[in-house]
Amino acid sequence: MSNDPHPVDAAASTEPAPMTGSVPRPKSTGLAKGDPVPGVPKVDPIMVIDNVTRRFGGLTAVDVEHLEIPRNAITALIGPNGAGKTTLFNLLCGFDKPNTGAWSYDGQNLAGIPAFKVARMGQVRTFQLTKALSLLTVLENMKLGAGGQKGERFWQSFLPATWRGQESANEEKARGLLARFKLDAKEKDFAASLSGGQRKLLEMARALMSDPNLVMLDEPMAGVNPALTQSLLDHILDLKDLGVTVLFVEHDMHMVRHIADWVVVMAEGRVVAEGPPATVMEDKAVIDAYLGSHQDVDLGVVTGRVSGELDTSAIALLEEIEADEAAAIADAEEEKK
Repeated sequence: MSNDPHPVDAAASTEPAPMTGSVPRPKSTGLAKGDPVPGVPKVDPIMVIDNVTRRFGGLTAVDVEHLEIPRNAITALIGPNGAGKTTLFNLLCGFDKPNTGAWSYDGQNLAGIPAFKVARMGQVRTFQLTKALSLLTVLENMKLGAGGQKGERFWQSFLPATWRGQESANEEKARGLLARFKLDAKEKDFAASLSGGQRKLLEMARALMSDPNLVMLDEPMAGVNPALTQSLLDHILDLKDLGVTVLFVEHDMHMVRHIADWVVVMAEGRVVAEGPPATVMEDKAVIDAYLGSHQDVDLGVVTGRVSGELDTSAIALLEEIEADEAAAIADAEEEKK
């Protein structure tokens, strides 16, 4: 962690251009209207989220008071396991329903809109576990991503002349995307034969078949062979160059620092920090979320297994442990009554 006493200003940061291959990619700056704090308004938000909560029994998985996603930028959504990142993704895409709250995409209210309609509006996503149809070829998987296909209508399906031209255009577009993602040699192979990294590339390419404005990637690097990591990074940056907004969940902090223009940090369902990568990585709330608020305490001293003097942090941790134990005992006794 850097100890630089001068944090980067959100409105005037000059992030170094990440290098992918031999092409420098400048980062977007001036995305926020104020200081980088949770809920800061953006200059041109493509998505606005207000008071969205999702509870599972007594557990609150998501509790986002206000969050804006900047347009034509790459935003990383990070946080420890169980922070609510994927749950928030599912809510925003229509795969799940919130208990409270509303959100808008490009000025259109999406609360209660089913996933397939959200996709038609230009907001698409990929999954941590890829969703390629294994018994279809790579090219067939690609063609499924095209929208408004006339041949999918019942009566028109019996009249090939009404949809054959569109089918040819979709096939040409799919082949162009496969070539861009270096999967053109695999177009006749079954999707089941692809490696994990190649399936990630296929999902990303298929998402572009619908010409989206916002692409949401759920852990795009998870399970990917390091040999394909650079290729995936390049393609994510290419999306931004094409005018597409990217929101992605990721645990790889090197990747986040490398390509993200803006970072949102979640912990226990809430947004605890947001801002440019360099600023966020030094935020105490982020360090606490990942390492714990007592990461410098010697647990051996706290538990008495190692001799030593208890400092202020250790005493505070010991008091927290004792309070948690007392609360657990009280709950157990209450259940017995």
